[in-house]
Amino acid sequence: MKLLLLSAIAITSGIMVNNQPTPVKQDQHAAAVNTNQVPPAKGKWQALFDGKTLKGWHGYNKGNAKVGNWIVVDGALVCLGASAHDTGGDIVTDKQYENFELEWEWKVDKGSNSGVMYHVVEAPKFKGPYETGPEYQIIDDVNFPGKLEEWQQAGADYAMHTANADKKLKPVGEWNHSRIVFNKGKVEHWLNGKKIVAFEAWTDEWHEKRATGKWKTYPDYGKAKKGFIALQDHGNKAYYKNIRVREL
Repeated sequence: MKLLLLSAIAITSGIMVNNQPTPVKQDQHAAAVNTNQVPPAKGKWQALFDGKTLKGWHGYNKGNAKVGNWIVVDGALVCLGASAHDTGGDIVTDKQYENFELEWEWKVDKGSNSGVMYHVVEAPKFKGPYETGPEYQIIDDVNFPGKLEEWQQAGADYAMHTANADKKLKPVGEWNHSRIVFNKGKVEHWLNGKKIVAFEAWTDEWHEKRATGKWKTYPDYGKAKKGFIALQDHGNKAYYKNIRVREL
Protein backbone atom coordinates (compact mmCIF):
# COMPACT_ATOMS: atom_id res chain seq x y z
CA MET A 1 0.00 0.00 0.00
CA LYS A 2 2.84 2.41 0.85
CA LEU A 3 4.56 1.67 -2.51
CA LEU A 4 1.33 2.35 -4.39
CA LEU A 5 0.90 5.67 -2.60
CA LEU A 6 4.46 6.77 -3.44
CA SER A 7 3.95 5.84 -7.10
CA ALA A 8 0.80 7.95 -7.28
CA ILE A 9 2.60 10.96 -5.79
CA ALA A 10 5.46 10.57 -8.28
CA ILE A 11 3.09 10.51 -11.26
CA THR A 12 1.16 13.56 -10.06
CA SER A 13 4.03 15.80 -8.95
CA GLY A 14 6.96 14.68 -11.11
CA ILE A 15 9.75 12.14 -10.45
CA MET A 16 12.79 13.14 -8.39
CA VAL A 17 16.02 12.83 -10.40
CA ASN A 18 19.29 13.61 -8.61
CA ASN A 19 17.20 15.17 -5.85
CA GLN A 20 15.60 17.60 -8.37
CA PRO A 21 11.95 17.34 -9.44
CA THR A 22 11.26 16.68 -13.12
CA PRO A 23 8.07 18.59 -14.07
CA VAL A 24 5.46 16.80 -16.11
CA LYS A 25 5.23 17.60 -19.84
CA GLN A 26 1.91 19.41 -19.51
CA ASP A 27 3.51 22.04 -17.20
CA GLN A 28 6.47 22.49 -19.57
CA HIS A 29 4.14 23.20 -22.50
CA ALA A 30 2.04 25.64 -20.49
CA ALA A 31 5.12 27.60 -19.41
CA ALA A 32 6.31 27.88 -23.03
CA VAL A 33 2.96 29.18 -24.24
CA ASN A 34 2.78 31.78 -21.49
CA THR A 35 6.30 33.03 -22.31
CA ASN A 36 5.49 33.40 -26.00
CA GLN A 37 2.35 35.35 -25.27
CA VAL A 38 4.12 38.14 -23.34
CA PRO A 39 4.18 41.21 -25.63
CA PRO A 40 7.07 43.73 -25.63
CA ALA A 41 6.54 46.64 -23.26
CA LYS A 42 5.28 49.80 -24.97
CA GLY A 43 4.51 53.23 -23.67
CA LYS A 44 1.16 54.96 -23.85
CA TRP A 45 0.21 57.10 -26.83
CA GLN A 46 0.95 60.78 -26.28
CA ALA A 47 -0.53 63.54 -28.46
CA LEU A 48 2.10 65.82 -29.98
CA PHE A 49 -0.46 68.32 -31.26
CA ASP A 50 -3.52 69.45 -29.30
CA GLY A 51 -5.39 70.68 -32.38
CA LYS A 52 -5.47 74.23 -31.07
CA THR A 53 -1.97 75.55 -30.37
CA LEU A 54 1.72 74.95 -31.12
CA LYS A 55 2.27 73.86 -27.52
CA GLY A 56 5.08 71.30 -27.38
CA TRP A 57 6.80 72.65 -30.51
CA HIS A 58 9.40 75.34 -31.19
CA GLY A 59 11.31 76.68 -34.15
CA TYR A 60 14.43 74.68 -34.95
CA ASN A 61 17.41 76.27 -33.18
CA LYS A 62 15.17 79.16 -32.08
CA GLY A 63 14.34 78.26 -28.49
CA ASN A 64 11.32 80.17 -27.18
CA ALA A 65 11.04 82.58 -30.13
CA LYS A 66 7.54 82.95 -31.55
CA VAL A 67 6.77 80.71 -34.54
CA GLY A 68 5.22 82.73 -37.35
CA ASN A 69 5.15 80.41 -40.35
CA TRP A 70 3.03 77.64 -38.77
CA ILE A 71 -0.57 78.23 -37.69
CA VAL A 72 -3.57 76.16 -36.59
CA VAL A 73 -6.59 76.05 -38.92
CA ASP A 74 -9.63 73.82 -38.33
CA GLY A 75 -7.72 71.45 -36.06
CA ALA A 76 -4.74 71.12 -38.41
CA LEU A 77 -1.18 72.35 -37.99
CA VAL A 78 -0.51 74.25 -41.21
CA CYS A 79 2.84 75.20 -42.68
CA LEU A 80 2.39 78.45 -44.58
CA GLY A 81 5.45 77.81 -46.71
CA ALA A 82 6.87 81.17 -45.71
CA SER A 83 10.47 79.99 -45.36
CA ALA A 84 12.83 77.69 -47.20
CA HIS A 85 14.14 75.09 -44.75
CA ASP A 86 17.70 76.44 -44.88
CA THR A 87 16.52 79.69 -43.28
CA GLY A 88 15.01 77.98 -40.26
CA GLY A 89 11.32 77.47 -41.00
CA ASP A 90 11.18 73.95 -39.56
CA ILE A 91 9.64 73.18 -36.16
CA VAL A 92 10.65 70.48 -33.70
CA THR A 93 9.18 68.85 -30.62
CA ASP A 94 10.23 70.09 -27.20
CA LYS A 95 10.97 66.50 -26.19
CA GLN A 96 13.51 64.06 -27.64
CA TYR A 97 12.76 60.43 -28.56
CA GLU A 98 14.88 57.31 -29.02
CA ASN A 99 12.79 54.22 -29.87
CA PHE A 100 9.23 55.11 -30.81
CA GLU A 101 6.13 54.65 -32.92
CA LEU A 102 4.93 57.89 -34.53
CA GLU A 103 1.75 58.38 -36.53
CA TRP A 104 0.04 61.36 -38.13
CA GLU A 105 -2.26 62.49 -40.93
CA TRP A 106 -1.12 64.86 -43.66
CA LYS A 107 -2.01 66.49 -46.94
CA VAL A 108 -0.31 68.99 -49.23
CA ASP A 109 -1.28 71.57 -51.81
CA LYS A 110 -0.61 70.93 -55.48
CA GLY A 111 3.12 70.56 -56.10
CA SER A 112 4.05 70.94 -52.42
CA ASN A 113 7.01 69.42 -50.59
CA SER A 114 7.54 68.81 -46.84
CA GLY A 115 8.77 66.07 -44.54
CA VAL A 116 8.84 64.49 -41.08
CA MET A 117 12.26 63.90 -39.48
CA TYR A 118 13.41 62.20 -36.28
CA HIS A 119 16.57 61.93 -34.14
CA VAL A 120 17.15 65.57 -35.02
CA VAL A 121 19.99 67.39 -33.25
CA GLU A 122 19.86 71.10 -32.45
CA ALA A 123 23.15 73.01 -32.63
CA PRO A 124 24.28 76.34 -34.11
CA LYS A 125 26.44 74.58 -36.70
CA PHE A 126 23.38 72.99 -38.36
CA LYS A 127 21.22 74.97 -40.81
CA GLY A 128 18.26 72.59 -40.55
CA PRO A 129 17.04 69.27 -39.13
CA TYR A 130 17.79 67.46 -42.41
CA GLU A 131 21.53 67.58 -41.64
CA THR A 132 21.10 65.10 -38.79
CA GLY A 133 17.61 63.59 -38.96
CA PRO A 134 16.38 60.86 -41.33
CA GLU A 135 13.25 61.98 -43.19
CA TYR A 136 9.90 60.46 -44.10
CA GLN A 137 9.28 62.29 -47.36
CA ILE A 138 6.03 64.27 -47.72
CA ILE A 139 5.43 65.46 -51.29
CA ASP A 140 2.98 65.63 -54.19
CA ASP A 141 4.39 62.89 -56.43
CA VAL A 142 1.98 63.65 -59.27
CA ASN A 143 2.13 67.41 -59.66
CA PHE A 144 5.56 68.31 -58.36
CA PRO A 145 7.16 70.78 -60.79
CA GLY A 146 10.17 68.72 -61.74
CA LYS A 147 11.32 65.13 -62.15
CA LEU A 148 11.46 63.20 -58.90
CA GLU A 149 13.90 60.38 -58.29
CA GLU A 150 12.40 57.36 -56.52
CA TRP A 151 14.25 58.30 -53.32
CA GLN A 152 12.54 61.72 -53.41
CA GLN A 153 8.99 60.40 -53.62
CA ALA A 154 6.34 60.33 -50.89
CA GLY A 155 6.93 57.86 -48.07
CA ALA A 156 10.58 57.24 -48.92
CA ASP A 157 13.37 57.36 -46.38
CA TYR A 158 14.60 60.46 -48.18
CA ALA A 159 17.78 59.94 -50.23
CA MET A 160 18.31 56.51 -48.64
CA HIS A 161 15.52 53.95 -49.12
CA THR A 162 12.75 54.09 -51.73
CA ALA A 163 9.09 53.34 -51.04
CA ASN A 164 7.34 50.33 -52.55
CA ALA A 165 6.02 51.02 -56.04
CA ASP A 166 2.53 49.76 -55.12
CA LYS A 167 2.01 52.30 -52.32
CA LYS A 168 -1.41 53.97 -52.14
CA LEU A 169 -1.05 57.77 -52.09
CA LYS A 170 -4.21 59.85 -51.78
CA PRO A 171 -4.88 62.62 -54.33
CA VAL A 172 -3.91 66.20 -53.48
CA GLY A 173 -6.31 67.68 -50.92
CA GLU A 174 -7.14 64.33 -49.28
CA TRP A 175 -5.70 63.21 -45.95
CA ASN A 176 -3.07 60.47 -45.88
CA HIS A 177 -2.22 58.45 -42.76
CA SER A 178 1.47 57.76 -42.09
CA ARG A 179 3.49 55.95 -39.47
CA ILE A 180 7.17 55.55 -38.57
CA VAL A 181 8.36 52.75 -36.29
CA PHE A 182 11.93 53.00 -35.01
CA ASN A 183 12.98 50.24 -32.61
CA LYS A 184 16.66 49.67 -31.87
CA GLY A 185 17.68 50.46 -35.45
CA LYS A 186 14.86 48.57 -37.15
CA VAL A 187 12.78 51.04 -39.13
CA GLU A 188 9.41 50.89 -40.88
CA HIS A 189 7.51 53.49 -42.91
CA TRP A 190 3.76 52.98 -43.35
CA LEU A 191 1.36 54.80 -45.66
CA ASN A 192 -2.42 54.43 -45.53
CA GLY A 193 -2.29 51.11 -43.70
CA LYS A 194 0.48 49.50 -45.76
CA LYS A 195 4.17 49.07 -44.95
CA ILE A 196 6.12 50.70 -47.77
CA VAL A 197 9.70 50.89 -46.42
CA ALA A 198 11.69 48.62 -44.10
CA PHE A 199 15.40 48.79 -43.30
CA GLU A 200 17.92 48.60 -40.49
CA ALA A 201 19.97 51.64 -39.54
CA TRP A 202 23.72 51.61 -38.84
CA THR A 203 24.45 48.35 -40.68
CA ASP A 204 27.29 48.07 -43.20
CA GLU A 205 24.76 48.48 -46.02
CA TRP A 206 23.29 51.58 -44.36
CA HIS A 207 26.73 53.15 -43.89
CA GLU A 208 27.58 52.47 -47.54
CA LYS A 209 24.38 54.21 -48.72
CA ARG A 210 25.10 57.13 -46.46
CA ALA A 211 28.72 57.46 -47.61
CA THR A 212 28.04 57.26 -51.35
CA GLY A 213 24.81 59.23 -51.77
CA LYS A 214 23.41 62.65 -50.94
CA TRP A 215 24.59 62.51 -47.32
CA LYS A 216 28.29 61.95 -48.02
CA THR A 217 28.96 65.64 -47.36
CA TYR A 218 26.84 65.69 -44.17
CA PRO A 219 29.04 63.98 -41.55
CA ASP A 220 26.39 64.01 -38.80
CA TYR A 221 23.45 62.65 -40.82
CA GLY A 222 21.69 59.72 -39.16
CA LYS A 223 24.27 59.20 -36.41
CA ALA A 224 22.17 60.30 -33.42
CA LYS A 225 20.30 57.56 -31.59
CA LYS A 226 18.02 60.04 -29.86
CA GLY A 227 16.67 63.44 -30.86
CA PHE A 228 13.76 65.71 -31.73
CA ILE A 229 10.93 65.06 -34.19
CA ALA A 230 10.72 67.75 -36.87
CA LEU A 231 8.16 69.02 -39.38
CA GLN A 232 9.72 70.61 -42.42
CA ASP A 233 8.94 73.97 -43.99
CA HIS A 234 10.25 73.52 -47.53
CA GLY A 235 8.70 76.75 -48.77
CA ASN A 236 5.37 75.05 -49.61
CA LYS A 237 2.04 74.68 -47.87
CA ALA A 238 1.50 71.45 -45.90
CA TYR A 239 -1.07 70.28 -43.34
CA TYR A 240 -0.68 67.93 -40.35
CA LYS A 241 -3.11 66.62 -37.73
CA ASN A 242 -3.66 63.79 -35.23
CA ILE A 243 0.07 63.63 -34.51
CA ARG A 244 0.88 61.21 -31.70
CA VAL A 245 3.79 59.12 -30.46
CA ARG A 246 4.52 56.30 -28.05
CA GLU A 247 7.94 55.31 -26.82
CA LEU A 248 9.11 51.73 -27.28
